[in-house]
Amino acid sequence: MGCRPPVIVPERGDEPAGQAVLALSASSRAALDLCVHCGFCLAVCPTYDHLGIEDDSPRGRLHLIRNLSEGNIQPTGKVLEHLDLCLDCRACESACPAGVRYGVVIEDARAQLEAVRPRPFWAGGLRAFFLRGVFPRPAILRALARGLRLSQRLGLDRAATKLGLVRGRMALLADTARVPRQFSSDLLPGLTPARGARRYKVALLQGCVNDVLFGPTNAASVRVLAANGCEVSIPAGQCCCGSLAFHFGGIEQARAQARRNIDVFLETGAEYIITNAAGCGSTMKQYDHLLAGDPAYAEKARLVSAKVRDITEFLASIDLAPPPLPVRVKATYQDACHLAHGQGVRAQPRKLLSMIPGLELVSLRDSDTCCGSAGVYNIVQPEMADALLRRKMENIAATGAQVVASANAGCMMQLRLGARLYGPPVEVLHVIDLLDRAYGEGNGHG
Repeated sequence: MGCRPPVIVPERGDEPAGQAVLALSASSRAALDLCVHCGFCLAVCPTYDHLGIEDDSPRGRLHLIRNLSEGNIQPTGKVLEHLDLCLDCRACESACPAGVRYGVVIEDARAQLEAVRPRPFWAGGLRAFFLRGVFPRPAILRALARGLRLSQRLGLDRAATKLGLVRGRMALLADTARVPRQFSSDLLPGLTPARGARRYKVALLQGCVNDVLFGPTNAASVRVLAANGCEVSIPAGQCCCGSLAFHFGGIEQARAQARRNIDVFLETGAEYIITNAAGCGSTMKQYDHLLAGDPAYAEKARLVSAKVRDITEFLASIDLAPPPLPVRVKATYQDACHLAHGQGVRAQPRKLLSMIPGLELVSLRDSDTCCGSAGVYNIVQPEMADALLRRKMENIAATGAQVVASANAGCMMQLRLGARLYGPPVEVLHVIDLLDRAYGEGNGHG
């Protein structure tokens, strides 16, 4: 753990400085200045652990970003490869004794580098289509999901895979992500009253992926909240939280989505804004950072960020109605990165699981190490994602658990893929799905 990382890039003074390609924000520069290169982040970084390459560690990437901002290096393909390989899992933030907000820096750098990097026409077009044309527009996303659901029912998806029209990781994920009969937007009313006396007024982010792939989990979330005295509103004008755009360089897109959600959720008058997807909650809690420079939205963003709670975080903080029914399973819990590291929520999901009668909760080795999902990382970086998934499934097998609980849609999809490819054949559920069973409401589908 030397005081300077052995990254092989020119230092100032070794050659004349070129034009800087990054104009880092004040918060990013402050985070960089906090880093003392101690190396505590190395032990928890999944990519460094797997590759053993300094440039693929948080310390190494911060050093690369500093040199890009000072004009000492240019964004070559090799430099971009090191930055792209980052999962943005934030494990380094949990380990950092100096409190470096690494996520702020990597997301700032990615947003600026996205504007100067060349992309093949089709890759750039697909990226723009999904980030700008699909996820911010719920109606379009639902239409595409209905088409996928029909193709799955007719077996066209498997036929496309056999014909080689859909290949690799995309084919596996498409086959694993079965679209349910109903979306949460089909299942849930705009307002669900509290069961008994109203104790809280909350609003639920139904999400984009959660809406079309995890509608039953959204429904379970509403039932559990209502059973605990919450009046639950689901505002119709909400859109994707912006996390996918935010984490992959589309910062202006993320800001536009944040503004829309801020207006919609403030209109509800809710005391709390509830999310059941770790990535969504982490991003909404950063709306104040995203819009700090927007005079029209900075204060509103601060108000919304202060209201956001993960559903496990919220339920663990209130006087929870005891679940009456036993759920007799041996279960383990996988920490979602953006819940454990991004939001600091670790004990709360475990507290809820421990309250379920009959459930035996066993610990999972390296439970807070990334499973390789990380948004769309498992699609764009399949080799690294697969290496992380294999290790995760080995650790799950060692627990002997029948059920793996998590608190994020991406993790659940990745773990279901792992159960299919590598075993063990565990059931993967959201924490709230299990709690819903214990309240006697759920149908058992996650």
